[in-house]
Amino acid sequence: MPHTEGSKTALVTGANRGIGFEIARQLSLLGFSILAGVRSREKVVMAVDDFKKAGVDVKPVILDMANSGRLLDALTEIELTHAPIDVLVNNAAILIDGPGGFNSSLFDMTDEVFRRTWETNVLGPSITMRALMPGMLTRGFGRVINMSSLAGQLSQMGKGYPAYRVSKAALNALTRIAAAEAAASGTDVKVNACSPGWVRTGMGGKDAPRSPEKGAETAVWLATIDSDGPNGGFFQDKELQAW
Repeated sequence: MPHTEGSKTALVTGANRGIGFEIARQLSLLGFSILAGVRSREKVVMAVDDFKKAGVDVKPVILDMANSGRLLDALTEIELTHAPIDVLVNNAAILIDGPGGFNSSLFDMTDEVFRRTWETNVLGPSITMRALMPGMLTRGFGRVINMSSLAGQLSQMGKGYPAYRVSKAALNALTRIAAAEAAASGTDVKVNACSPGWVRTGMGGKDAPRSPEKGAETAVWLATIDSDGPNGGFFQDKELQAW
C-alpha cells in the first residue's frame, strides 16, 4: 500500500501557487502533514488564506530557494521546530531565459540569467537534499521528488531556453547521484525526478494544455510509492522517460 498515513511529513518548495500548491493540496488530502515552502513573510499570509480556501490544513514556512546563503539555516530551523521530514518535493524553479522564449539563443544568454537560474533550479535543490536526506537515511525512510522537465533530457536536447535546459539536466544528474546514494544505504529512501508537462501556471502560461492538477499527479504518485517503487527514475504521467 502507498504511504498516506498522517504521521508522514512532506516539505514542498515553491508551494504557494501553481504545481507546488497543487502537490501540497493533494498530499494534504492524502493525510500528510504539509510544510509549504514560500519565499517571504508576505507570501506566508497569502498562502495561509489560499490553502484555507482550498479546504486543507497546510503550514507555510519561509524557504527562499534563491538565497543559498540563508537556505541551510532555514532548513535547520525547520527541522528543529517541526516533525522530521519524510518527503521532500523540490518544486521551486524559475524560467527567465529570453528574449525569444523557445527560440532564445545560448549566445544571447547573460551570466546573470545563468547564475540566477542555476542558484534556484540546481543549487537550491542540492542544498535541500544534502540537508534533509541524511535524516531520512538514518530513520530508514524517505521520498525525494525533483520537479524536472523534458526540456532537460540530454537524449532530446535542442536549442532554446539554454539556462533552463542546463539547469534541469543538472537536476536530473543530481537525482541519479542521490538515488545511487540511497540505494547503497539499503534503506527505504527513494529519489526520483518527474516532468509535469506543459502546465497552465505563471511559468507555463494560459495557453498550456495541462491543468495544475494533472501537473501534480506524478509527483504525488512518487511521494506515495511503497518500498517496491522506483528509485533513480525520470517520469512523466507515471511513465519512465529517457534521460
